[in-house]
Amino acid sequence: MGLKDLFHKKNQATMKDGNQVIKVNVANGYEPEVVEFKQGTPAKIIFNRSNDSACLARVQSDEMQFNTDLPLNQDVEVAINTDQKGEFNYACGMNMFHGKVVIK
Repeated sequence: MGLKDLFHKKNQATMKDGNQVIKVNVANGYEPEVVEFKQGTPAKIIFNRSNDSACLARVQSDEMQFNTDLPLNQDVEVAINTDQKGEFNYACGMNMFHGKVVIK
C-alpha cells in the first residue's frame, strides 16, 4: 500500500448509525480538504474547529445549502445531501479556506 492509498482512505467516510460520517479538523484550513461519500446514503461531516481565527468560525456552501457556525473545540454535524453525484465546494465565512465534497 502506497502513500496515495493511505491518504485516499482518510478522505472516505465510515458508517455510524446508518450515516456516512467524516470528521474534518478545522485548524489551518480543512483537514482533510476533500471528502468522499457514496451516492444515496445519508451523510454527515463533523467539523471541529481548533483555531480561534474568526475566519474559520463559520463554514458555508451555497451548493450544499448550509451556513453553520463552528464554535471553538466543539463537534458540529452538518448533514450532506447525497442524492446527486458530483463535486460540491464549501468555504469559511470569509471565503479564504476551501474544501470539497465528492459524491460518487
